[in-house]
Amino acid sequence: MPSHEMGMKEVFENPKSIFSTLTPEEKEDLHSHLNLSYYKKNEFIFKEGEKPTSLLFLLDGKVIIYKEGVGGREQIIRMTKPLGLIGYRALLADELHIGSAIALEDSTVGSISPDYLHTKLLKNSNFSLRLIQKLARELGFSNMRTVSLTQKHIRGRLAESLLLLKEKYGWENDGATLKVYLSREDIANLSNMTTSNAIRTLSTFAGERVIAIDGRKIRILDFHRLEKISKLG
Repeated sequence: MPSHEMGMKEVFENPKSIFSTLTPEEKEDLHSHLNLSYYKKNEFIFKEGEKPTSLLFLLDGKVIIYKEGVGGREQIIRMTKPLGLIGYRALLADELHIGSAIALEDSTVGSISPDYLHTKLLKNSNFSLRLIQKLARELGFSNMRTVSLTQKHIRGRLAESLLLLKEKYGWENDGATLKVYLSREDIANLSNMTTSNAIRTLSTFAGERVIAIDGRKIRILDFHRLEKISKLG
């Protein structure tokens, strides 16, 4: 079975997927009303200020959403893994995108027209409830991140970001290496700090044997110590 077909089965059957709440008939109908798009690494899926044209979900790959701040400095505000929705807040709010989405690696994205969302999907009360719950959880996450990124010191912010990457993308087969490879600039943008501070703090963590660094690969050597650094801020 082609990988994208296996991915579509996950989208419809995985309990973590919002589309798993649909009836078998709704799933079959939706399958014939969605489109797949393929994005290369570092390719934009949408840009800040654009009008949403469809409900997007990630089928395969990794996507980050970032916002450009003062002086052109970027801040990563969300990360998406397979089965996750992308940029749906702006679509539901009938607003322009407040951030840009870019593929961290080659990715496959499914799209559903707004008309189909409103005339078909939202008529399923279970689907609507899951969508509201997803929005509420992401609002809570954003509120917590705002506090962390403004009140924690550099060490605490960077430690929290590494833990967030583990929670979002998991481990490689060795059970210690983060399964995502970000540039130092991306790590800085995720942690609300300059790239030089991110490089310096990563080196300090490596010197303390909390992590090990091999290019863009980061291996967590002392997970509990990293958690402690994050909590102490």
